[in-house]
Amino acid sequence: MQSFLANDGDAHELQMGRWSRRLAPLLIDFAGIDRGARVLDVGCGTGNLAACLAGNSAIGSVIGLDLALTYIEHARRRNSNPRLTFEVGDACALPFANARFDHSLSMLALQFAPDTDLAIREMKRVTRPGGTVAAATWDTRGGFVAFRMIFDTAAMLDPRGHEARARAYTRPLSRPGNLAQAWRAADLNDVVQDTRTIRMDYASFVDFWAPAEGSEGPIAAFVGSLDSAAKAKLHDAVQLAYLDGEPDGPRSYAATAWVVRGTVP
Repeated sequence: MQSFLANDGDAHELQMGRWSRRLAPLLIDFAGIDRGARVLDVGCGTGNLAACLAGNSAIGSVIGLDLALTYIEHARRRNSNPRLTFEVGDACALPFANARFDHSLSMLALQFAPDTDLAIREMKRVTRPGGTVAAATWDTRGGFVAFRMIFDTAAMLDPRGHEARARAYTRPLSRPGNLAQAWRAADLNDVVQDTRTIRMDYASFVDFWAPAEGSEGPIAAFVGSLDSAAKAKLHDAVQLAYLDGEPDGPRSYAATAWVVRGTVP
């Protein structure tokens, strides 16, 4: 997706992949996708949702598609399932014929599409009548604790942090009702929006902070834009929030995603 910093598959796994593996089965269960000849994962990243889908033998084949070549190459290297393939492609111009798939899903990706409405219409276009179109996006403002710890701290320290937080918290499809509204605007039927929550578990503050010093996603993009003094100031302030008056060690934070499903008329 064009507005997401995407450079390295291993770094993405550290930043988000390890958590998307926890969310994937919850999205699939919510969507009710337990069988199908062909299923599409749009904005697949390093392939965790696609791999979870392909782990079900009642699903004939799965294609994972992402704009980031580095993520697709990472997913291909990890994949040994002959029913699962990965392709480079744009969510806003899916390279597939009409009604090609039984179901289409997207997890934690649509909010980074340059045109979210077009991406949803594309998912609908390539899904057969009666098939399911489903997605998940983080509730960045109200339910994503680890994300807020860094951006809220940054906003207190620096006007640039306030601006970065505003961009991160106001992405499309991340507010209550946004997904359902978008699904209905795309003329999908039987639309249902809900939430699903996972836990993000960290071994230490070093584990928590490492993705911020990496190369993937909005937090790393902001931290990477800071000079050394500003970065150190943010690091120390976030560390105080992580420690929260106790010795360093494991912490567990809730992360809630909006989920939506609808069927193609």
